[in-house]
Amino acid sequence: MLSPSTAPQPQLSPPSPSRRGCIYLDGHATTPVDPRVLETMLPFFSESFGNPASRTHVYGWRAEEAVERARGEIAGLLGVNSKEVIFTSGATESNNLAIFGTAGACREQGNHLVTSAIEHHSVLGPFRQLEKQGFQVTYLQPSRTGAITAAQVAGAITPRTILVSIMAAHNEIGTIYPLAEIARACAERRIRFHTDAAQAVGKIPLEVPSLGIDLLSLTGHKLYGPKGTGALVIRTKSPRLQLQPLIHGGGHERGLRSGTLNVPGIVGLGAACRIAREEMEGEARRLRGLRDRLHQGICSQLEDLSLNGHPERRLPGNLNLSFGGVEGESLIVSLRDIAVSSGAACTSAKPEPSYVLKAIGLDSDRAHSSLRFGLGRFTTAEEIEYVIKRVVETVKRLRDLASAVKNRGIPDQPTSSDH
Repeated sequence: MLSPSTAPQPQLSPPSPSRRGCIYLDGHATTPVDPRVLETMLPFFSESFGNPASRTHVYGWRAEEAVERARGEIAGLLGVNSKEVIFTSGATESNNLAIFGTAGACREQGNHLVTSAIEHHSVLGPFRQLEKQGFQVTYLQPSRTGAITAAQVAGAITPRTILVSIMAAHNEIGTIYPLAEIARACAERRIRFHTDAAQAVGKIPLEVPSLGIDLLSLTGHKLYGPKGTGALVIRTKSPRLQLQPLIHGGGHERGLRSGTLNVPGIVGLGAACRIAREEMEGEARRLRGLRDRLHQGICSQLEDLSLNGHPERRLPGNLNLSFGGVEGESLIVSLRDIAVSSGAACTSAKPEPSYVLKAIGLDSDRAHSSLRFGLGRFTTAEEIEYVIKRVVETVKRLRDLASAVKNRGIPDQPTSSDH
């Protein structure tokens, strides 16, 4: 039987692109599990399957050892104490615990919260719910590049503010936020600062203590770990930072998140963080090169394009472009051999423009014409060259078709969002 400390961790090759069916460039939605992560997880499904709360036999001891090692691997990536890492089911739960947990614990101190208008739904949703319970929320408006400044945050804080929540890097437009400056503005007023770092952890350096972050959310499936596993980092302060738990029961995770721990998932998250710590710098450099080649290759052959998000302070693998004269959903339908996402989110039968792109100043037509490319660990230079060729030829064809329809006076046909 393999113990966690002796389980092999071979250096496996990534899956061949030819076996995927299509080129995957939707890395902000999710990432494939790294084969090295999967190999680390496998023994904990069948051989070392114990419950870490069972402390009377070797199966429980081995599971607990594996969980604590993973906790240390996550802490090592973020520069925190392992006791500050609380395991959850993912970033959505972590965000909810940070926001509702603070609201419940600090209700007597104030009822005002600050966030941005372009946060992920797992942050905006809790704030909308708290508004129904009598809390007041200030939604900061971003610049044209999606930026939120520390001055905006400082200007929004009131004597009744108890929490500021600004993401670390944007999931749609890739903009990276000035966490240290925002945290400093919060610390000067003794306000808790939470960041949803789901898109940033493992992609850019995040040294939590030096940044001054109080609460940080992360998830496994955005950094080549398993889905359904995440964590909330809760900095130890004096006095200790208190949260009201969302889930009650067995008092697991120091009473903040009851429920039997997902040991294989936690082991995978830890392994993913260990690999990220070792390889992040080189991987980011490679992805920036591929992303810039993709951007240059498309822009050199097409006109009427615009970049969404900050041109420099953006995630290494993110490229969000608007293509004038082309509807984003039509472009995606025509690029079935490339997995990308549109800036438009379809709800029922009506495609709505991205609330993020609208917030940074794009009109509906421009917002509808956007594509988000999310490059990742297994993206190759050969794939990027293929994508450049396919995107350019497809945009030209769709523009020619639209022009022909307009010149002939034929009404445009509605584009199906069911694809």
